Amino acid sequence: MTQMLEAMKGNITDAMKAVAADEKLDPEYIRKMVAKGYIAIPDNNQRETVAVGIGENLRTKVNATIGTSTDINDLDMELEKAKIAEEAGADTLMELSIGGDLDNIRRTVLKNTDKPVGSVPIYQTAVEAIEKDGSAITMDPDDMLKNIEKQAKDGIDFMAIHCSVNRETLKRLKRQGRKGGLVSRGGSFISSWMVHNDCENPLYENYDQVLDIVEEYDVCLSMANAMRAGALTDSTDRAQIQELIVLGELVDRARERGVQTIVEGPGHIPINEIETNINIQKKMCRNAPFYMLGPIVTDIAPAYDHIVSAIGAAQCARYGANFICYVTPAEHLALPGPEDVREGVIATRIGAHAGDLAIDLERFGEEDILMADARKELNWEEQYKHALWPEDARAIRDKRPPEADDTCTMCGNYCAIKIVNQWLDKADKDAFDN
Repeated sequence: MTQMLEAMKGNITDAMKAVAADEKLDPEYIRKMVAKGYIAIPDNNQRETVAVGIGENLRTKVNATIGTSTDINDLDMELEKAKIAEEAGADTLMELSIGGDLDNIRRTVLKNTDKPVGSVPIYQTAVEAIEKDGSAITMDPDDMLKNIEKQAKDGIDFMAIHCSVNRETLKRLKRQGRKGGLVSRGGSFISSWMVHNDCENPLYENYDQVLDIVEEYDVCLSMANAMRAGALTDSTDRAQIQELIVLGELVDRARERGVQTIVEGPGHIPINEIETNINIQKKMCRNAPFYMLGPIVTDIAPAYDHIVSAIGAAQCARYGANFICYVTPAEHLALPGPEDVREGVIATRIGAHAGDLAIDLERFGEEDILMADARKELNWEEQYKHALWPEDARAIRDKRPPEADDTCTMCGNYCAIKIVNQWLDKADKDAFDN
C-alpha cells in the first residue's frame, strides 16, 4: 500500500504524522494533500527514512546530487559529500553515479544515510550498454525496466524516469531548433536510442509496467524534464511545453494507480519566465509538486553558478515551486568536490528560504524574527543560536574580535544599535509629540 493509497483510504501514516509535526500543520491536512497528489512523501517501503514532505504549503525542500563520473570514481569522496550535504541542511540526496560499480555505490550510499535518496535508472542501463557494446543506442528496453526494479528493491525513494520523451516531443525539438541543444543526460540517452532504432520511447510505451514497479515499492516518480533548456535563449520553447503536456497526462495515470509524483522543471531560464513556468506546470499537472533544477538565471557566471541558482531558487520558491535541486560552484566545469557540495547546499537553502519568507513571513520566518530580537539586544549567543550555520558565524566574529564585547569590528564604538539602545529607546515618547 503506497502513501497515496493509504491517504485515499483515509489513513494517516506515520510518515504523514512526521511531516505534519515538522511543518507544524494538521496531520489531516497532510493526508488530504497526499491523497490529491499535491504533496509527496518519498519513502520506499524497503528502508527506513526521515519523512520529508514536498508540495503545497510546505517549506521548500532542497536536494543535493552526488555521484561518480567516468573521470573521477571515488566512493569515499561521495560518502563524504553525502555527509557534508546533510550537515549543511539538504533535505534529500540524489545518487547519480555513472562510473565504477554502480550497484555497490548506490547500496553503500543508501546504507549510510537516512535521508530520502533519488536516482536516474536510465543512467545505469546506458552505462551497461556502453560498456558492453560501445554505445547507449543498443540499450535493451527490458533492461530499462529491470534497472528500475533493481533500484526500487534496493530502497531508492524517488526516481527520475524519462517517460515523457516521445516522437512528437522530438519533432517539436527538431522543428524549432536550439542554441544549447539537449542537455539532459537521460534525455540524450533516450533520444539517441529512439532516433537510431526508429522506435517510440520504451518507457513511454511501457509506462504501465513502470507504474507496476514503483507502486509495489512505493517509489515516488520524479517525472524527468528531458527537454529542459541548457541556455536562456532556449527556455520555454515548444519542445519543453510539448513534454509538459505529456507529463501532465502521465501524472494523471500515476494518480489513478495511487503512485506519488513530482514533476521536474527547467534548468536555464530567465527570471521573468519563472512565474510563468510554474503557473503552466501547476495547471498542466494538476498541482503536482514542482521540482526545479537550479535554476540558472544567467549563462555567463561559471564558477559562481551556486549564486546564480540561489537567485533563481528564491524566485522559484516565491512563485510556488516545492523542491529545488542545488547547483554548486563546479556546475558546467567539473565533478563537484566536498566543499563545492557544501557551498551549493548553503546557497540553495538561502534562496529557498528567502522565497518562502515572501509567501508567509510569520510562518516560515520564525527564526528571522528571533534573530531581529537578538540583534537589537546585541545578544551574540542568541544570534548564533538562530543562524542557519552557527559555527560559521561564530568563526568569522572570533577571527576579528571587537574591543567591546557587545559590538563587532564593522562599526566598533559607533555601533548604530548600541547608540539607539542608549539614547533613542530611553527617550520619553511624549517628547516627540511636542
